[in-house]
Amino acid sequence: MSHDTPFPQPVNFIADEWTECAIVDNAWNLDPNTRTPVHRSVGTTPDDLERALRHAERSYDVASWDEEERQERAAVLDSVADLLEARSEEIARVDALTSGTPIGVTRLVAAFLPHRIRSTAADLRAIPRITALEAGGRDVRLYKVPWGPAAILTPWNGPSFIPAAKVVSAVAAGCPVILKPSEHAPASAQVVVECFVEAGLPAGALQLVHGAGDVGARLTTDPRVKIVSFTGGPAAGRAIARAAAEDFKVLQLELGGNNPVVVLDDADVDVTADGILDGMTKLNGQWCEGPGKVLAPRGLVGSLTEALTERISKLVVGHSLDEDSQVGPISNGPHFQTLQARIEGLRGLGAEIRQPATMPDLSGFFLSPTVAVGADAARATAELFGPVVSLHPVDSAEEAVRIANADPSGLDAYVFGTDTDRAIEIGSRIVAGEVRVNGAKVADLGEDSAQGFWGPAGIGGHGPAESVRVFCGDRVVGVDSSELPL
Repeated sequence: MSHDTPFPQPVNFIADEWTECAIVDNAWNLDPNTRTPVHRSVGTTPDDLERALRHAERSYDVASWDEEERQERAAVLDSVADLLEARSEEIARVDALTSGTPIGVTRLVAAFLPHRIRSTAADLRAIPRITALEAGGRDVRLYKVPWGPAAILTPWNGPSFIPAAKVVSAVAAGCPVILKPSEHAPASAQVVVECFVEAGLPAGALQLVHGAGDVGARLTTDPRVKIVSFTGGPAAGRAIARAAAEDFKVLQLELGGNNPVVVLDDADVDVTADGILDGMTKLNGQWCEGPGKVLAPRGLVGSLTEALTERISKLVVGHSLDEDSQVGPISNGPHFQTLQARIEGLRGLGAEIRQPATMPDLSGFFLSPTVAVGADAARATAELFGPVVSLHPVDSAEEAVRIANADPSGLDAYVFGTDTDRAIEIGSRIVAGEVRVNGAKVADLGEDSAQGFWGPAGIGGHGPAESVRVFCGDRVVGVDSSELPL
């Protein structure tokens, strides 16, 4: 496959018009495989941000969604899905060149996008926005009302899927959306927004602005924004939460963490090594629910280390557009430097560093999948967010759970053991919104699987019917009665 990277210069979509972005002086977005420039870094001027906010405020309509309105907007979303399907290969390619994830994986993600959009369209058709409540014959109704203008801020690691999933839920709810993708991954979100616009959304339903943290801060602090949905780092998440407290915005914050892996004494070493390897290399390890801190019985640490080392040594690390690549480069320079610093930090805590994969003859941000063995588990708390795990000996499952919960991720956790009843029981004691037993897949564990964000992992959660669960609030309107007891 050609390694050319002809990215168009990103543009904003403000007040229903495509608008040139502000250019950031002496700054470029780079191809992570080669460190060569692909387009100029861009931002959004204060005047353009103000136009976007005014337009979102004017576009907000609390009118109820009757059957005809719901059907019309659902049909638009089905058209979005069709357009995304037609551009699937383009999206996969742009994702691979933005995130560094191998194209064999980004194709799977791109192929799933239409399903996510159609699922929300089905919710829009099926979930009533007005429900009659039991009230002794009186007319009492529960309304699902969109909160208002929504600021959606998305990260670089899921450059097409996360914007598409969040935007479709908010648009289905009826919230006017201002989307700001990561400055490291503007191109994928651009394609997604183009599909929404081409499908014929109502005026003001969706706007796109580009830029760094200053643009996000301006959006999330503005009182005209009523709900913020953010996936990213804890520092930015805390800043958003502090700002939101001023006018009590609704928040959905997914912040990640150093997700624990509890290996039980009856675990199958091969099953465990396969699961950990899958999790630590999926999306190049750049996913907030990936495994981080592995807590294993002291007697299994040696064999598990060797099993992981052997598997890593056989991985094909290469250009993200190469069909046979299993692991690609880290997405961007700043995160590449952060990962290197985290690995050195683990070395400083006494870890032995295993990096057995063969590196390609390329100048990009390549890193061997890494196992750091033997650091002090109590001090190995930083989120790794890459193809890296730390491995620590423990003397019991109770000690492993205690360490896992002492500095909880709050997002995901993993348990490996052949007695699945015991594994599930132990998993239920770990402070996390989701605990996976004997695997590390991304797809939901089951139907109606809803994941909360516990503790430092953020605020809120995600799951089925996101449009009404997150982007709508409840409003009860009805006839009062003198017969009520108080």
